[in-house]
Amino acid sequence: MSPYLPVIRHPVFNRILPGLVLSALGDGMSAVAVGWLALQLAPGHARGLWVGLAIAAYALPGAVGAIALKPLLRNRGAAQLVACDGILRAVFLGTIALLSTCGGLSIVRYVLLLALSALLSAWGSAGRYTVIAQVLPKTLHLPANALLTVITEASTVVGPAIAGLLIAILGAPAVLAVDAATFAVLAVSFLQIRALTPVAAPAGDRGEGFAAIRRDPDLLGLMVMTFWFFLLFGPLPVAVPLFASTASEVGLLYMAFGVGALTGAIATGHLRRLPLWPTTIVAVIAFGVLLMPLGLALPLWAHMITLALAGLAWAPYPATSMALFQRRVPAWRLPPVLAARGAVIVVSTPLGTLMGAPLVQSVGASAALVTCGALTAAVGLVALTVHLRVLRARSRRPVLQATSSSTLR
Repeated sequence: MSPYLPVIRHPVFNRILPGLVLSALGDGMSAVAVGWLALQLAPGHARGLWVGLAIAAYALPGAVGAIALKPLLRNRGAAQLVACDGILRAVFLGTIALLSTCGGLSIVRYVLLLALSALLSAWGSAGRYTVIAQVLPKTLHLPANALLTVITEASTVVGPAIAGLLIAILGAPAVLAVDAATFAVLAVSFLQIRALTPVAAPAGDRGEGFAAIRRDPDLLGLMVMTFWFFLLFGPLPVAVPLFASTASEVGLLYMAFGVGALTGAIATGHLRRLPLWPTTIVAVIAFGVLLMPLGLALPLWAHMITLALAGLAWAPYPATSMALFQRRVPAWRLPPVLAARGAVIVVSTPLGTLMGAPLVQSVGASAALVTCGALTAAVGLVALTVHLRVLRARSRRPVLQATSSSTLR
């Protein structure tokens, strides 16, 4: 039986699944609309700057909200966190569409509204995965996480295509209005299950995020690996367009990666018998190794196969790394911990993209891809070395304790 059927049939999860699918599709559409509307609103002499600011404004404030709003949100219920994020997105994205219709939308207002809409994104993501940990048995955490990855990857393939059609017919503001509506559906679906998920943490718990991760060597190591993995992934969107010869080749390369990632995400749900730590680390190493052949003078079809395999290797990481957090952290403490994790990811990927521009400029697109691949594989190998040492130390500990006890007797 498919590992996803018990997840989809779960009486709580199937009530929030439509909202998860629609909001992911809306995000896939907004990936095109956000930059396109900024291009239309920005003055001609600074279009590149404003497009970059708009794209950053739709992501980076989530890191600020994860830290600044922790005292207010750390003890909120997981479903309530998702609902609040959905309401905020719906209100401010809807305001953008309304102001555009009334002729009152400037580029400055546009960027500000995008930033406000994204303020709770890290908490919303934390709430989604906390609900999974709270309502599903542990055996279903990995397939449920993988299902969310499948939805996300599918939306990056379907969403931009739908957005292109809607922009041509109705304009970019209409796409953001649709995105706002999808987040409203998300908010309503999670409000319906609010009473079914625990809200309050035990008395005396301070709802720590970064501090809880720092105190746990396993979580700290996973966080460090995640930061470097996403940082080194950041230069890819800069390098791939310059790596290809034509716009159609760029589309084919992205399509190949997307197909591989979607296939890998679907397959991840079937990995329940594999140990999570080795699977997570091998995903990092394999992804890095598979980027390196892009530096060779191979035909387009070979590069497409390479990127498809890289997407296949990439796909397990979001689900398995999240499952490690879900198993390590009590469900009632997950929201601030996962919000801290989300803040790291929100910062690391754009930072990697910013670093990718001078890297590509100095060494070229092919060399940049090889460099990122080699460094990513090195990060995975370091993590594997540390993991094996920790396992050896833990296996030796009971022997030492037993020896010490027999000596005392």
